[in-house]
Amino acid sequence: MSRILTGIQSSGRPHLGNILGAIKPAIKLSEEPGNDSFLFIADLHSLTTIKDGALRRDYIRAVASAWLAFGLDTTKNTFWRQSHVPEHTELAWYLNCFTPFPMLSNAHSFKDKSERLADVNAGLFTYPCLMAADILLYDANLVPVGKDQKQHVEMTRDMASAVNHLVGEEIFVLPESRIDERIMTIPGIDGQKMSKSYNNYIDIFVPANELYKVIKKIVSDSTPLEEPKNPATDITFQLYALLADEAQVETMRQNYLNGGYGYGHAKKELYELIISQFAEAREKFNFYMENEEALERELRNGEEKARAVASVTMERVRRKLGYN
Repeated sequence: MSRILTGIQSSGRPHLGNILGAIKPAIKLSEEPGNDSFLFIADLHSLTTIKDGALRRDYIRAVASAWLAFGLDTTKNTFWRQSHVPEHTELAWYLNCFTPFPMLSNAHSFKDKSERLADVNAGLFTYPCLMAADILLYDANLVPVGKDQKQHVEMTRDMASAVNHLVGEEIFVLPESRIDERIMTIPGIDGQKMSKSYNNYIDIFVPANELYKVIKKIVSDSTPLEEPKNPATDITFQLYALLADEAQVETMRQNYLNGGYGYGHAKKELYELIISQFAEAREKFNFYMENEEALERELRNGEEKARAVASVTMERVRRKLGYN
């Protein structure tokens, strides 16, 4: 059996990139025989950038609702809020004390964020230690991540190996990263990686008219309607190809190549595809957003299950470090 762990930050409402790059692949993995999936909301990580408590609560509800909207089976898997399992922060502190300063200062993510953000805090710097704690607490074998997070899994392995060596016992399982090459980067409406940081995302859960307004903002070139267009370089086509079946993709491809087909036509088709393909998920999302009691029940059940596993790991760690 493979123990799989996936986390998604509550730094905003889930967008199409999160859904295609994390939520749907994680749920698909959880449904495969022999897999034991642990899926959590990384709300502690969001504190590095979001200081507004009410806003964070709204984002947590939106992230949880999105997972449930796409059919996560919480009876077979473990689904929880990171902040409601205190073992995450306890283990993160222990790992801080075993992690060399140069390892953290060389993290690609920290270098990128420290150049872009005004609030460069210690939480951003020690982010890899908390992420490592998230993984190591649950003896995860496999961690599905985007390419930009692969280094953090490698750092997790280094931290775990160092602790195992220093205490003379294999108290941590060494995880492996898994990257889906097809969906590791989802383009945003400006062509960059879809991200809340770049404000270039598509939120599929907003009302239909708002969704269409965002899709119409997708950047395209100035090729006239009547002329042929290159589907390989167009953002709208790239997004459509990620969602549509082969026949639909080929039809749109030929429309681009034949001319007489404008980018506005393609954007309208993308919008209609999103509305039809995600109709059930949109309905379920709205249900959980409007029924906090049902949502809270799912999360609390998962937190009990998560703590049962995390406490076993921490018993091993505390024993070797002299804390019990």
